[in-house]
Amino acid sequence: MRKEDLVVNNPLRVLGMGMKPKDDQQRMGLIMARAGLGKTAILVQIALDSILRGNRVLHVSIGEGVDKTRAWYDDILDLMVAGQKVDDLQEMVAEIMAKRMIMTFKESSFGPAKLEERLQDLIQQDIFRPDCMIIDGYDFATTNHAQLEEFKSFMVRHGLKTIWFSAISHRTDERVSAAGVPAPCHELDDLFEMILMVVAEKDAIKLNLLKCSSGAIAPGTSLLLDPSTMLIKKG
Repeated sequence: MRKEDLVVNNPLRVLGMGMKPKDDQQRMGLIMARAGLGKTAILVQIALDSILRGNRVLHVSIGEGVDKTRAWYDDILDLMVAGQKVDDLQEMVAEIMAKRMIMTFKESSFGPAKLEERLQDLIQQDIFRPDCMIIDGYDFATTNHAQLEEFKSFMVRHGLKTIWFSAISHRTDERVSAAGVPAPCHELDDLFEMILMVVAEKDAIKLNLLKCSSGAIAPGTSLLLDPSTMLIKKG
């Protein structure tokens, strides 16, 4: 097996990830789940897939340290290649390290302005210029439409292809948008081009597509997750 095989055979292809938008529009994506149900694991799988397709990814971790975030990448990659002979594993690991930057924030200090300040330092010093961004741990319960719109402008200014967020949903909060997006993102779903929801059912854990603005993939499309590893499985 080679890196190309991991890309081609990645179950994320079912959701159209990796397809170049016809209009080259920057896009925001969202992973929702209850607490402890695998949001970070899925974001890391999306990030690794993007890196292996040649993109540079900035992973912004809010409320977690660099070592813990790095461990997520190490563990997920180990699981992805477990039991398989990978011809260029060392080269792949080196590529991942070169094309990934981890940036951490305390919950109280994170915001678009602070993020932009730190990113500008990286770019001006020619250290790292990302193509895509992961923002894990953003507090959607205390944000509003205007604040989230700032990230759209941020994408345009820095030429980012995508930003993926994670959000915690709560079983006791029954608010939901017309598209089926639960609180606290039920009034923000128009800002996202793709929204995925992790759902624990009696005999399976599923990753359900709630929204795909491109129309390439129909809402209701689902992928299975391995409950022991939270790896996305082929159907």
